[in-house]
Parts: sequence; structure tokens; C-alpha cells
Amino acid sequence: MRYIKSFVFVFAFILLVQPLQAQQIAVKGETVYTMAGDPINDGVVLIKNGKIERVGPASNITVPSGYTIHEAKVVSPGLIDAHSVVGLAGHLNQDNDQDQLETSSAIQPELRAMDAYNAREALVGHLRDHGITTVHTGHGPGALISGQTMIVKTTGETVEEALVDSTTMLAFTMGSMISGAIKKPGTRSKGVAMLRQQLIKARSYAKKRANGDDYSVNLGMEALADLLDGKIKALVTVHKANDIMTALRLQQEFDFPMVVDGGAEAYLIIDELKAAGVPVIVHPTMMRTYGDGKNASFETAGKLYQAGIPVAFQSGYEGYVPKTRVILFEAGVAAANGLGKENALKVLTIEAAKLLGINNRVGSLEAGKDADIAMFDGDPLEYTSHITGVIIDGVKVK
Repeated sequence: MRYIKSFVFVFAFILLVQPLQAQQIAVKGETVYTMAGDPINDGVVLIKNGKIERVGPASNITVPSGYTIHEAKVVSPGLIDAHSVVGLAGHLNQDNDQDQLETSSAIQPELRAMDAYNAREALVGHLRDHGITTVHTGHGPGALISGQTMIVKTTGETVEEALVDSTTMLAFTMGSMISGAIKKPGTRSKGVAMLRQQLIKARSYAKKRANGDDYSVNLGMEALADLLDGKIKALVTVHKANDIMTALRLQQEFDFPMVVDGGAEAYLIIDELKAAGVPVIVHPTMMRTYGDGKNASFETAGKLYQAGIPVAFQSGYEGYVPKTRVILFEAGVAAANGLGKENALKVLTIEAAKLLGINNRVGSLEAGKDADIAMFDGDPLEYTSHITGVIIDGVKVK
């Protein structure tokens, strides 16, 4: 009896942990969007040890024995949310789950997103259930510099299990969107002057650090010095055309890599953005149009993309429950307003991966990349279609 009990315990334990382990899976789709070439009709994706093993037409691939088979009408790479605050902002909308903005100071580059991220937050699961497998998240807009961002997978029980990149960008805000909870600069010029002063200090700090001179370590200066050294990028949330131009001047003055976030009036300065080589994480297509964002357009993503400016979609930050949007729906509106369906799918996947610098791992279905897959029962950009399965790192999580 003792041996029987032991066997039953071990067998139950194996059943319990099996779903958490990478599996051998074959995903079949009537249409497979690889984002590495033309869509494949009647395609197959083989997955082994958390990575994509092979992709191609079913006529060319024999599924090995022992592989679990999943079928869908449409298969695509896992979707990538290029800017969010999920994991820091929670679904309860209460003080104890709102860590996306520290209001004690207008400039706090030392704040690390990973120190506040909650991998078990319900909003993370909400995005995952809509096919989003990778999220660029962290401190949100509302302060001149609100803190650092990071990239995570929408899985895992801890930030360590979810982590892709611990420090990706520094979150800036320009224009009139500084939170009223912060002792803020009264005018645009004052805000830019405050930023310029910090960058001048950081330039001196970076020089001492590079030369090996004696200096006192300052966490805020460390982050800004990394920005000036090109190790991380500035994520500048800004909407009005004149404010975007100010951000471009600041970027050129201090020569740091930058991404425009939001860009409600970016369509007014397309030539300038293209000349500067600055990509845009476009505001949620259906954002509420007031304040600096009053001139937002459904057509912005399409206009920027057609002009050759790298773009990506974001859920952004919402000040009301449930605190986040779903980029799949935002992309559907952009697709119908000049971007087009296949371009919208690219922006949801491989284009976002390129913008974030993680296209060696995610964004397309290619051998050797992470096995992150979204499965649909119809056209992904039709509101009536549904997610029928999600795979992250070779594990079916939905």
C-alpha cells in the first residue's frame, strides 16, 4: 500500500507540473502568418523545448509521433504590446496597486520597473488572453522622467520568470501632461530647462565614469549616463507637434537614442521624424481626444508606416478600470483607416519586435525563435473573431 501511495503521489505530481514545462507541439493553421514571408496556406509550426523547430506547408512537414497537435483557422506570432503599464498599474484602481507613477518628484530616472512589477496581476492575464505574449511595460507618463521600463512575457509567477529585458528605456513626458499630483514646472520651457540641466549633469557624470575618475555613485545619474552612452533609449510621451519638435531638438543636442510615444500630431511633422530616424509607438487608435491629444487621428499609424517611419501599437495607460486597452482592437481600427490588414499584423508582431530590439527572439515564426504563438478562429482583426489558444515559450497557457 505504501508503494501504491508513493506511485500515485509521483504520478499526480507529474500531471501537476507537466503543463508548466515546454512541450512538443504541432500547431496547424488554415492560414499561418509567419511575418518572415508570405502567409502559408495549410501551414504547420513545430515546437520543441520552448523554441520553434520548423515552419512550413503541411505538405512538406510530417508531424513526429509524440507531438500534441493544436489546430486553428489562423495562426500568428504572439502579439507585442509596445508600451503599457500593466504589472505596475493594477485592475483594482486603488492606491495599493497603482505603482506606475511616483509623485514625490518630477525627475526620478533611478526607479526600476522590475522592483514594482506584479507578474500575477489580473491585467497581465487579460492581455495574454487576447493573444499578447510580450509587453514593454514600466513607469508611465506624468512626470518629466518617471523611471525605467522593461520587457516581459505575459506568463510566469514572478518577474524573474517573465523577464526578457530588465532595463529597456527611460520614460519621459513632455508638453502639458505632467501629473497635477507632482510639484510640476509651470511652463513647457521650464520643464525642458529642468531636463537639460539633468542631462548636463549626466554628461559630466558619464565622462567621469568612463575615465575611471573618483565619483560618488548616484542611481539617477547612472540611468541618465546609460542613456547618453546609448545603452538604453528615451521613451518620450508627447503629443503636440511643437512639443515633438522640442523633444527632437533635445535629442539632437545630447545625442541619445529616442522613441516618440503617443504622437497624436506626428502626422504633421512626418518629414522631420523621418529625417531624425525616430520611431513612433503610436497612441492607442481609439484614445480619448482631449488636451494635448485632441488632434489624434485614426489614420496616424497608416500615414507614418507608409512614410517609412517604424511604428508599433500600444495599450498605453488608462486612468479608469480596467486600466488597459487591447492592441489587437486598436490595430483593427488602424487597419481600416489606411494601414491595411497585413501591415497591421506586421506592426503587431515583427515591427514591434524590431522597434524594441528583441526581433532575434520574438515577432515572427522562424526556426530558433521563442515559441510564442496566437491562434484565432477567424480574421484576427475582426472584432467577432476569438482567440482559441496562446502558446508562450512552448507552453500552451490558454
